[in-house]
Amino acid sequence: MACFIYAIFGSCKDSPVGPTAIAAILTRENLHNLGPEFAVLLCFLSGCVELLMGILQLGFLIDFISGPVSVGFTSAAAIIIATTQIKDVLGLSFPGSKFLDVWEQLFEHISETRLWDTILGFTCMAILLLLRKAKDISVGPRDTIGQTRIQKVVNQFLWLLSTARNIIVVVVCAVMAYLFEVHESQPFILTGHVKPGLPPFHPPPFSAQVGNHTYSFLEMSSTLGSATFVVPLLAILENIALAKVFSDGKAIDATQEMLSIGMCNILSSFVSSMPVSGALSRGAVNHASGVSTTFGGIYTGILVILSLQFFTPYFYYIPKASLAAVIIAAVVFMVEFHVVQPMWRTKKVDLIPAFATFLSCLFIRLELGIVIGIGINVVFLLYASARPSVRVEKAMSPSGCEYLLITPDRSLVFPSVEYVRNVVSKAGMKLGSCSVPVVIDSRHIQGADFTAAKGIKSLIEDFVKRNQPILFYNLKPSIVEIFQGVQPKDFKYCQNESELNELLKGKQRRATVA
Repeated sequence: MACFIYAIFGSCKDSPVGPTAIAAILTRENLHNLGPEFAVLLCFLSGCVELLMGILQLGFLIDFISGPVSVGFTSAAAIIIATTQIKDVLGLSFPGSKFLDVWEQLFEHISETRLWDTILGFTCMAILLLLRKAKDISVGPRDTIGQTRIQKVVNQFLWLLSTARNIIVVVVCAVMAYLFEVHESQPFILTGHVKPGLPPFHPPPFSAQVGNHTYSFLEMSSTLGSATFVVPLLAILENIALAKVFSDGKAIDATQEMLSIGMCNILSSFVSSMPVSGALSRGAVNHASGVSTTFGGIYTGILVILSLQFFTPYFYYIPKASLAAVIIAAVVFMVEFHVVQPMWRTKKVDLIPAFATFLSCLFIRLELGIVIGIGINVVFLLYASARPSVRVEKAMSPSGCEYLLITPDRSLVFPSVEYVRNVVSKAGMKLGSCSVPVVIDSRHIQGADFTAAKGIKSLIEDFVKRNQPILFYNLKPSIVEIFQGVQPKDFKYCQNESELNELLKGKQRRATVA
């Protein structure tokens, strides 16, 4: 369903909207083992939240999820997904989806490991990783112009072999399992029966029967809790991240993506879907395949419908170990440890939210992890706004008047005004000996608020009490109006160097007379 809806309303040609690994694991973590009705309702509520965010033009909220936080979240999710698949590779069966729980259960049941499932799983992973590299092999010259027809065909075959590696491995393993079944031998654990046919089209469930308890809509929504906001937000983030990767320099409209993903989720919930979004791995395949418009999703949707209608009986023979190998080989490349070195070289402090998000997602919960990462980033932003850099230097005017030039590097707002006031006062007393004029270069002050204006008024009063001149230079007219709103005493400002020179000469003459 999402494929068809996004083809009409979506803006990213490479985005293959549907179930994703991250959306799946977030959904599972928030269902509390209460059944598929809750997953379908989460899909509907996620769509409503996304649609509302689009209508309210809240695309800017995505900007608060920084690159380091996104990297930490994606890497942790990839490791959790891979961890949950290890038991199938080893042929084990036990409950548990948390990172630590799975490893604890693995060590407890390691003696029950099935040999042939393990061999099949690791063999599939090795083949998948080798086939992944097949597309990088170039027969003949790198430039396609210089290649012969046979070389072009071979290169296209290698690319197709690499791109279709997942389906090739699954089909080969299923055929092998079928042959074993024919000869009355089955060394692998199989997927088993998959319900055939298409789901009915009906509204999402607004009540659910679990055991002897009937959940109302409000109880279901309350049980899902923060997932109704976290899942849609991360679905949008995942889709916009995908759109940016393959945008080819074009601007991405986050609001449009919110509207389209919201409609995809709402309508998907009418066909019993879990929450959907764009998948980076499938998007890479679309991009490499030369998809030109969002109509590519129509072909995807048609193939999925045909598979559900006609091919589900054959899913029975797919070994679980081969599916687990496909998932692990795909998500292992989502672990972005390679970005640690660039972060270290550029701004080391960015490693703090990245690792905090990564560890919190891994050992607590995914949604809490990303909230913690965003919280740390916000604290850093607040600290930066509360502690601006203030440069202090001695200068000489053309008329020979010595003064202190103090330059704050950003706007004055309530967290920073007291800090700036203290820095300016201390500089005026220590470097200016309570007599040298102080000039505040305001070229970087683009904005101010009431608290800043009150702070500047108090600063001017401090200088007036000790008869030390203070002037404001390069002050924008809008900032002048804000400062004048609190009616400061002896507020002197100028817009250019000649005005500054005249004011300093006047201050010097008055000081000489005094």
